[in-house]
Amino acid sequence: MTRERADYQGSCHCGAVKFAITSDFPELTTCDCSICRKKNALMVRVHEDDFRLLSGEESLREYRFHTGTARHFFCGTCGIYTFHRKRMMPDSYGVNVFCLDDFDPAGIPLRETHGTQLP
Repeated sequence: MTRERADYQGSCHCGAVKFAITSDFPELTTCDCSICRKKNALMVRVHEDDFRLLSGEESLREYRFHTGTARHFFCGTCGIYTFHRKRMMPDSYGVNVFCLDDFDPAGIPLRETHGTQLP
């Protein structure tokens, strides 16, 4: 079920990091790579033109591993994973939909991705 394209705002738990996205949520994804399994996030892919960091750049902490290409961002205060720059699509973000304000993911198709199979 694709939704109408709309603007959504989100934040980390403490509110230090705030962002906005525009999306119609064609699908949500999970990933089986080591970091995604541990953070247990449900993500939506958003092109960089549809992502805006509203505040908290100074609060963001970045984590890279394996190839060092994907850039995972967490709040340095509360530790919540908010979004990441994607390894396979560097012009896009993976956004943690559980950080979006008043967002219900029910009814959106879910696709499992297999990060463990990437070289």
